[in-house]
Amino acid sequence: MPAISTRDLTFTYAGANAPSMESVSLSVEKGEFVILTGPSGCGKTTFCRCLNGLIPNFYSGELRGDIFVDEVNVSEKSTAELSRHIGFVFQNPENQLFSLSVERDVAFGLENLGVPEEEALARVKWAMKSTGIENLRNKAPYELSGGQQQRAAIAGVLAMKPNIIVLDEPTSFLDPKSAEDIIGVIAQLNREYRITTILVEHRLDIVSRYANRVIIMDQGKVVLDGAPSEVYGDKARLIGIGLPKVTTLFQMLRREGFPLYTNPITVEQASGELSKVLQK
Repeated sequence: MPAISTRDLTFTYAGANAPSMESVSLSVEKGEFVILTGPSGCGKTTFCRCLNGLIPNFYSGELRGDIFVDEVNVSEKSTAELSRHIGFVFQNPENQLFSLSVERDVAFGLENLGVPEEEALARVKWAMKSTGIENLRNKAPYELSGGQQQRAAIAGVLAMKPNIIVLDEPTSFLDPKSAEDIIGVIAQLNREYRITTILVEHRLDIVSRYANRVIIMDQGKVVLDGAPSEVYGDKARLIGIGLPKVTTLFQMLRREGFPLYTNPITVEQASGELSKVLQK
């Protein structure tokens, strides 16, 4: 089975007149790195909340359809049980950090699951090393920079050793350099440990080079789904997606008559394509 599978997934928040997410059917294969994007209010966060049981266990409303995560039927499990399969990193890392030290925060989930002490210590050490915060183990979370806090939040999820990690706009509070660093850490974890990664993000310039798939939502529905170079076309632009600048440049040149037929994601790809055109 795929890592994530949904069929006709629809959710309407209590008191709302219309669904926030409607008839979403998709599957994510194990080890994929997926960007989930779209205009504000399009249903991205609602979809993610369904994956780990926050909907409907903590956000009330009407949920219809089927969800399977890591071969588990989400409707049959509690959020605590699902945390063994899927980790969730919130937009603001301060919402996940509350202990007196980074090390205690990273260990919190393991303690709640009753993981034996020796194994827990090994997992905490591994998670902090993997996210590059070993030297911050005794620091209080409020003493950290935004990028360091985000790394600590990721380490806390990573220590649980989930097969899937969902990150809800993890760069929104970060400067460009810190955002690049965090996305680099996430991409490395995906490559090294084959952790299925769902990244909700608007800063596509930073993240697109790492993803093998982009899902775009609009008005509660999936409207585009495919490789970045396939999805980043005119339809995505008209929806209001902030496409990578180099992709936008190629689209502008195409409209001016230049024989450019691809949508490059990186400067390196664009340079290669331009070289081919100039040699003809």
